[in-house]
Amino acid sequence: MPSSVITSAVPRTAAVATVVVSALAAGLLAGPSSASAKAAGSGSGVRVHDIQGTTRISPLAGKPVTDVPGIVTGVRTYGSSRGFWIQDPDGDGDPATSEGVFVFTGPGSTPAVKAGDDVLVSGTVAEFVPGGASSGNQSLTQISRPAVTVLASGRPLPAPVTVSARSVPSAYAPTGDPTAGGSVNALPLNPRKYALDYYESLEGTNVRIGTSRVVGATDPFSELWVTVKPFENPSARGGSLYGSYASQNTGRLQIQSLVPLAEQPFPKANVGDVLRGRTEGPLDFNQFGGYTLTARSLGTVEDRGLRRERTRPQSRGELAVATYNVENLDPSDPQEKFDALGRAVVENLSSPDILALEEIQDNSGARSDGTVAADQTVKRFTDAIAAAGGPAYDWRGVDPENNRDGGEPGGNIRQVFLFNPERVSFTDRPGGDARTPTGVVRERGRAALTLSPGRIDPGNTAWESSRKPLAGEFTFRGRTVFVIANHFGSKGGDEALTSHHQPPNRSSEVKRLQQARLVNAFVKDVLKADRRADVLVVGDINDFEFSATTEALTDGGALRAAVTSLPRRERYSYVHQGNSQVLDQILTSPSIDGFDYDSVHINAEFARQDSDHDPQVLRFRP
Repeated sequence: MPSSVITSAVPRTAAVATVVVSALAAGLLAGPSSASAKAAGSGSGVRVHDIQGTTRISPLAGKPVTDVPGIVTGVRTYGSSRGFWIQDPDGDGDPATSEGVFVFTGPGSTPAVKAGDDVLVSGTVAEFVPGGASSGNQSLTQISRPAVTVLASGRPLPAPVTVSARSVPSAYAPTGDPTAGGSVNALPLNPRKYALDYYESLEGTNVRIGTSRVVGATDPFSELWVTVKPFENPSARGGSLYGSYASQNTGRLQIQSLVPLAEQPFPKANVGDVLRGRTEGPLDFNQFGGYTLTARSLGTVEDRGLRRERTRPQSRGELAVATYNVENLDPSDPQEKFDALGRAVVENLSSPDILALEEIQDNSGARSDGTVAADQTVKRFTDAIAAAGGPAYDWRGVDPENNRDGGEPGGNIRQVFLFNPERVSFTDRPGGDARTPTGVVRERGRAALTLSPGRIDPGNTAWESSRKPLAGEFTFRGRTVFVIANHFGSKGGDEALTSHHQPPNRSSEVKRLQQARLVNAFVKDVLKADRRADVLVVGDINDFEFSATTEALTDGGALRAAVTSLPRRERYSYVHQGNSQVLDQILTSPSIDGFDYDSVHINAEFARQDSDHDPQVLRFRP
């Protein structure tokens, strides 16, 4: 059949960063000619494996290439990164060099090729860093500004490489080169030793997985996560536990579909479900998931019946304290969200006596209009709880200064205490506002707050553009209980586990470490006034139970991370990129030496979520 020529010279949009890395080789690398290349002329003699090379950066980066032969293995016709993958069916036999590569045709283009086309591609080799160079992400080797010649159609696709528990190494990544700032980019790939190298050696290659367990539920972007290693750090409910910085869970892969949603809806899956059968397509690398199987053919989801947990009710003599990040709740949210959250408080959390909420937004939500009050937000929530059969909760909080506490711009998120006045009384000590710090005094031999509710050291630079801790003094059956509600700085600035820096940079930890030390010092002030004081530090700590943040919170024995009382398989409150991990915590002072702790799994493992966090509940007898 006659050949056709397709050209594309569409630049990326300004919102998408392209990074072209300097070539590591002086010129083009020679490769064997193919029958296709001979049919169209001599070309440059460059093959796909020459472009990919044996490190993460192409030796031809920034160089033009001509008539690179390959078979189209997948086409992406939607999103900002449109294009297609080609693969050379005649490889060089080197396990470190990928035989597949992505051809970027432009954000507004519709690639005029289809799977099975035999093509020649000319263009410029580039290294595209999803998220930009400052993200620390690895780069995706691609051919940009392509001219494509279609020689034939309907050719057999190269046989897929099977990614399995046997093929993926147990070690995650090599240590980065200290002379290159800890980067692994220039290190020779060792795919038999390191999982990250293994996946990189397959970048752009047609791969397949067999039946695999879902470890990250389907998200709003039509993506899910599976593991090809079912016995790697399993959680009690089918996930993959992230239990240390050395526990990256090498079997995780993100799954997307190359079929537009209008043609084939993406399956809804929860953690513990099974993606059954054969899932096959090119292996991509993107900003939000790292190595991703972009499925040309997708297996079917088998529902394994995961159910939302219900914690037991507290007994008459037990005080139940809970924390729940309700994900930017404000009056503009649909009533269905308020109703679902209200039912969860009653049915899944068994109406705790004290409930610390994170991410309560002001009355106008994300509209930046100077509003800081959140009474309407809280009223809709407490009304929804009452409508679900729960108690008539009272509440306390301190309004922040406008746009000074981070979070969604205009939303003015803050922590709020709900409490059941039939079971608990709140000790009001007036004067607390956004700027005035609460302190600790000794009254009649016991500790007391100077302001209740009050904020802890709100003027400290550690809380800049971050939520300030809210401290409150409660009384239960004649016993004083101090609760400090927190929402520490997010992990937004941290590099991904797939970063080219190994280990990845965790820059956000610096602020949380400062915040943890301030809260720890405040707790020590309370214990100095009364060593038997009952203190609970609760909230979205945004860090793991094994982190330096938690270590700083517990310094000197002032607090204990209650989540560590759980069996290891149950220690998680959040699922990120297929890793079940701890972000939400309750920490207890030494006097609380007997308690019952529960991480109540109602959101993080499910495709349908009322929030992205699981609430935590602790019951004890003051």
